[in-house]
Amino acid sequence: MLIHNLLLYWKPVTEILILWLLIYQILLFFVGTRALQALRGIIILLLAFFIFQKFNFFVLDRLFKELFGISVIAILIIFHPEIRQGLATLGKGQAFKNNPKEEDLNFIVKQISQACENLAQKKLGALIAIEKNDSLTVYIQGAEAIDSRICADLIEAIFTPNNPLHDGALIIQRARIGAAGCIFPLTANQELSRTFGTRHRAAFGLSEETDAVLIVVSEERRDISIIYRRKFYKDLGGSGLESKIKELLLEK
Repeated sequence: MLIHNLLLYWKPVTEILILWLLIYQILLFFVGTRALQALRGIIILLLAFFIFQKFNFFVLDRLFKELFGISVIAILIIFHPEIRQGLATLGKGQAFKNNPKEEDLNFIVKQISQACENLAQKKLGALIAIEKNDSLTVYIQGAEAIDSRICADLIEAIFTPNNPLHDGALIIQRARIGAAGCIFPLTANQELSRTFGTRHRAAFGLSEETDAVLIVVSEERRDISIIYRRKFYKDLGGSGLESKIKELLLEK
């Protein structure tokens, strides 16, 4: 009897598991991006659509059917960077990637922290983005690809004045220096203090769209800050900087 029930229900159970996995990956795709609010709006519209059908609101039902056809095209146009980013993530298997080994992570964090502290002492600015789950590949396009192991000396050299790449951002991807001279979107948040320069605004802008760990070295104040998911951690240095980077990278 038990075997008969298993044979009878294995298909619907499998379908439910596959649908759950797909929905979960779609939610991961949108988390940390500006498209998340649009997804919530779409869900509300879908619920309203089903209610209109249930109670036979013919005019509203027909109106919503027309709007859905237009909205699909609008979503593809408005959110094409997020869609391209998500496809790149899935294509590279990054949605399922594991964290690096502890000794490798410690080495990476130490090199980044050492470079940032040296840059701050020399009054040199820097912006470093460390990729987590949300792919940063879309921001590498048009930048200078490097694909090198993480080294404090190389990071310092990139942000040294008169270097053509020092004004842009550095992306660390898959435990390697992926590219330099990258351009990030500036935040549109009007409440952000005017004391923040372009690097901080670019870091906040990227934190609104991805889950990257962003490190900003201020050349004016000679301090180091981290911006992660719109949260601002300031005046970091030494072991505090290393522990905070590691904490955010390991955060689920």
